Amino acid sequence: MLARQRIIPLPAARACVGALDALDRDQLRSVAYEGSAEDLFFYIQTEIERLCGEENGGRMHTARSRNDIDLTMYRMCLRREVIALAEAMDELCRELIRLSRAHVNTLMPAYTHGQPAQPTTLAHYLMGAMECFERDQHRLRAAFANINRSPLGACAITTTGFPIDRDYTAELLGFEGLQLNSYGAIAATDYVTETAGAIATAMVTLGRLVQDLLLWANPAFDYLRLSDAWVQISSIMPQKRNPVALEHVRILASKTLAQAQGIFTAAHNTPFGDIVDSEDDLQPLVFSMTADASRALRLFAGVLADCEINVQRLRERAQGDFLTATELADTLAREEGLPFHSAHGLVSEAVWRLGGDYSPKAIVRAVNEAAEQRLGRGLQTETAKLLRALDAEWFVAIRRVPGGPAPEAMQKALALAEEEQTKIQTWISEKRRLLDEYPKR
Repeated sequence: MLARQRIIPLPAARACVGALDALDRDQLRSVAYEGSAEDLFFYIQTEIERLCGEENGGRMHTARSRNDIDLTMYRMCLRREVIALAEAMDELCRELIRLSRAHVNTLMPAYTHGQPAQPTTLAHYLMGAMECFERDQHRLRAAFANINRSPLGACAITTTGFPIDRDYTAELLGFEGLQLNSYGAIAATDYVTETAGAIATAMVTLGRLVQDLLLWANPAFDYLRLSDAWVQISSIMPQKRNPVALEHVRILASKTLAQAQGIFTAAHNTPFGDIVDSEDDLQPLVFSMTADASRALRLFAGVLADCEINVQRLRERAQGDFLTATELADTLAREEGLPFHSAHGLVSEAVWRLGGDYSPKAIVRAVNEAAEQRLGRGLQTETAKLLRALDAEWFVAIRRVPGGPAPEAMQKALALAEEEQTKIQTWISEKRRLLDEYPKR
């Protein structure tokens, strides 16, 4: 670019390129600090001048600063990490969609406040999680768009009097535009904090799912069995199958969250300018965060790919514990013409009368008794309709509104999810190709 803009002679530019190509990268990685150069930048500058002469090599730093060079490299590295994260999240989303398709009709209890609440399906649960990660993918895409802006040419902080072409260098380096304001190009940390926020949000969802699956893998629940590849035996207890893969996911997610918080804390209450707080000292934390997040996502996807679902156990739990009481109240409101609040009161009293001993016929009798006392009349609704209202399959089947667990609603949701994942995969491929091809220019 310097030669193209006639800022330095073309022979000097060619000599600099030859020196750069001749650098021994392995030697640079292994060199130990011994004080002859302040840092790696000056060490490399000295090596370039040794290879092509000070007259040529000394011109290469024209209209450049460590400030804009560093920020450019940080962004170039981080954008690859974000693509790797998007790929890991896509792998997890595709696994969640696959499992959901297999379990559209698998009844299970939904829980609120840790207590059995209503029947739903495993697909409904899994797709709720998948949509969270789908939104996380959009957050990563937004972060990538802001990362992939070139700060090169900002120099120290105010650009330069030389007629450089920032757009040209941005294109050569695979950026999709400029981080325009030179002060902000050097001072801003939002390209890092936005990424950390997107990753932290995904890790919160992941940690919550892990907590559920650890409970499900407990023999007291017996909803889920991890394959032998993902469990650990005990050195003393022969019967143990410890679900350590999920525990590893949990700690990786927790570490990632801690590192994300560390990034925000490091950037908080610092001057808006060139500072090491948000540069050399911060970057290792950024890349350990992205590495742990990718590991957590891929490990969780692997566990899901091999797990066994106890369909019968889930179904049994969905059929009991008064989980269909809501639909019984809804049926009374529809069939008896009662305000829902009154219908709710009748069913609530019936549940209280049974004292936790659930059976469909018993609850229908108890509701009739409550109606005679509260309304002064028995129920007009056929017993068969009341019993149907207490069936978990019926409960799920009539919840057909968008987002509900009914099979037709779930099939539509799955189709939309697959369509969205195809778009996301296309985006990943386009950005991966961009980052793979720019070095060839």
